[in-house]
Amino acid sequence: MEKIKFVKVIINHKSNQTDRAYTYKIPEKLIGKIHIASRIIIPFGKGNRTIEGFVVDIVDHIDIDYEKVKYVKSMVEESDILSEELIDLCRWMKEKYLCKFIDAIQCVIPTGISLKSKKRIVLNKNFKEKELSSYRLSEKQGKIIKLLLDRSHVTEDFLKKYLQDSNINAVIKSLEDKNMIVVKNALKSDVNTAFEKKIRLLDKEDIRILINKVNKNAKKQREVLAYLLEHKEVLWGDIKEKMNVSLSTIQTLSDKGFVEMIEVEKRRDPYKNMDVLSTEALALTKEQTFTIQQIIPYIDKNTYKPFLIHGVTGSGKTEVYMQLIHYLFNQSKEAIVLVPEIALTSQMIERFKGRFGNNVAVLHSKLSLGERYDEWNRIKNGEVKIAVGARSAVFAPFKNLGMIIIDEEHEHTYKSDYSPKYHAIDVAKFRCIQNNGVLILGSATPSIESYQKSLNGEYHKIEMRSRFNNNSLPGMEIIDMRKELEKGNKSIFSACLHEGIMNNLKKGEQTILFLNRRGHSTFISCRKCGYVVKCPNCEISLTYHAASFDAVCHYCGYTKKPPKICPACESKYIKYFGVGTEKIEVMTKKYFPQAKVARLDLDTTSKKGEMDRTLDQFKKGKIDILIGTQMIAKGLDFPNVTLVGVIAADTNLNLPDFRANEKTFQLITQVAGRAGRGEILGNVVVQTYGPDHFVIDCAKDHDYKYFYQQEIMLRKEFFYPPYARLINILFTAENEAQLIKETHNFANMLRGKLLECKMNLREVLHGPHPAPLSKIKEKYRWQIIIKSNPVDQNTIKGIINDIRFDNRGNHFSKDINISIDIDPYSML
Repeated sequence: MEKIKFVKVIINHKSNQTDRAYTYKIPEKLIGKIHIASRIIIPFGKGNRTIEGFVVDIVDHIDIDYEKVKYVKSMVEESDILSEELIDLCRWMKEKYLCKFIDAIQCVIPTGISLKSKKRIVLNKNFKEKELSSYRLSEKQGKIIKLLLDRSHVTEDFLKKYLQDSNINAVIKSLEDKNMIVVKNALKSDVNTAFEKKIRLLDKEDIRILINKVNKNAKKQREVLAYLLEHKEVLWGDIKEKMNVSLSTIQTLSDKGFVEMIEVEKRRDPYKNMDVLSTEALALTKEQTFTIQQIIPYIDKNTYKPFLIHGVTGSGKTEVYMQLIHYLFNQSKEAIVLVPEIALTSQMIERFKGRFGNNVAVLHSKLSLGERYDEWNRIKNGEVKIAVGARSAVFAPFKNLGMIIIDEEHEHTYKSDYSPKYHAIDVAKFRCIQNNGVLILGSATPSIESYQKSLNGEYHKIEMRSRFNNNSLPGMEIIDMRKELEKGNKSIFSACLHEGIMNNLKKGEQTILFLNRRGHSTFISCRKCGYVVKCPNCEISLTYHAASFDAVCHYCGYTKKPPKICPACESKYIKYFGVGTEKIEVMTKKYFPQAKVARLDLDTTSKKGEMDRTLDQFKKGKIDILIGTQMIAKGLDFPNVTLVGVIAADTNLNLPDFRANEKTFQLITQVAGRAGRGEILGNVVVQTYGPDHFVIDCAKDHDYKYFYQQEIMLRKEFFYPPYARLINILFTAENEAQLIKETHNFANMLRGKLLECKMNLREVLHGPHPAPLSKIKEKYRWQIIIKSNPVDQNTIKGIINDIRFDNRGNHFSKDINISIDIDPYSML
């Protein structure tokens, strides 16, 4: 009798209705080959269309009629892109963040590797070109047929570009109906292993004698053989360029048995051109030594332990990380290092490659799909022991993970904005517990939640109070810009900051100017009637960019030329208000024409490699003044930076955000920490219109503990994290009336369920109401915010899931999108 085993499969499909495990039979030929985490091809639905799936369980018995269960069609060749550990992680993410299982899987596997059904269009074999004139074809139909007469096939994506039309389904269907074409579906990925050709000299003892027998007139053949005799094996592209040789010459040598052409895997190395200086471990300070000694016993014991290293800026945390990783290697274990900004990866990569050579892989979103895939493969295949990268690197597929380090752990970029809305710290904790590894969180300004956990013993806190170079922390001068205005100074530069920049230029020292707002002017308004130029898709004021003379929406990308006459009252009193980094750059060049100035923000770093090039120029002293947003506020280490200017310190303090104080303190402290990291003491000038705010005072004194004491009282008073857990349920739709109706419907059902659980609704349920950003990309946004005690959150999540899925078909339109953010970082 046939031995039958069954697999539980998550299919690669985004619908809520398919977010469950489907059962399939394993063919006898695949029993023992398919395992948990295998990637397989299966027939799905009534039409048995071919689809990709991921095995999450294998069972011997099922409760349904196994005769009706379909068979797995095949395994994908690279079926081990997942592991059982990572499947467990995905299952945990689904439960914690209320996301779809496939969304969690997509986080874990490399971007672009998923197999998608892609249409491949070919001519019908019965179609005859000579009969073409008998068909009545439209212009687009004719173009497709003429294209297919020259090609064996075309893809649907290619046709969309060729015809410059994204909606060509009707045209394709009409040609199918005429029996002129056949549409075939194939599973394809967006990224694959790259290969390149190599020419290899065949190993023969008498090769020199054979070379001499080659016809003397065949100069190219003799030259190629002489070259290969010296190098044995060369890339086809290299020998073609160096020797101006044709492929026919190589083919002739191959026919004679001298050489062979082989295909080898080509590694797409994103940092192959990086200049890296080899470094040795540095002598440690007492604080660094103490820190390492606290952590090493847990590495030795192979025991999970979370640490919070609270180290002032410049205290040498990175050197601690590297020496701990070096020690970890003695245990044959691997490490992940996360940095919050892609801007910081190059500097961290340079340091780690300088210490560990090619034992380092890189993972972040600025790499091409191919580069990311190759780096991911190096990790999976055990070729490296360290992965450095941004948030997504926390999923690096190491098999013997011993440590995860999260530098600048307080940063909001560790929280994902897309489903699943995970936090890298939560994922890192789960992975370290699974692997009995050590978790290290490092920051000069820890998040309020992390610091509280260190006080109550959940994290082991280690303090590093002194800078590695023994210099004092930079002096900070707070400038009241109201008084500057009273003195007649209408410039964006206070007298103090202007003088500081001039002195730095004279001494050949560098300056950083920080403003966490890009563009030239933050909004455009009419001084007569008050009209503000807004985005029609988002109901948000447009930001003026002088370089392109455009008004731009920073949410959807909508762009228009700014009006010269007010559209509302037709007056000419249109004015540009507010200041962004682009305007700071213009004014800096105006006031300091002798200075070499550069700007780093999203507008100047859109091209690949531009950020690295600018930072490299700054490092080499080719830039005197660097202007930027938060991407320059942390982690960067340039010894010649002795002055930092914070243009508008209180920008974030007035935002409707319970973290506004925390973010402001962190940004000022972090950007101030870029000064004085070399031998020369640093200075910081902070410009503000609210110099008496306690956040500004705490930042001036580098006093994190007093800031924490003040902030934690506010959090407790208003029941915000860490005292409360938050859930933000966001509803979006194009039809505002329908959205409001169904959001209230959801809220009423939620209210009833919470009352059944005897929860205080006045404390727990807030809303529904319009989101602070009430319209983005032509979709209206409403939200419900839930505050709860930590112990109640699992119950509330269960209620939300019951309402969202069990009642979806009866109560909620498919036009309404519901997005759930567990422990949101921001309510915007």
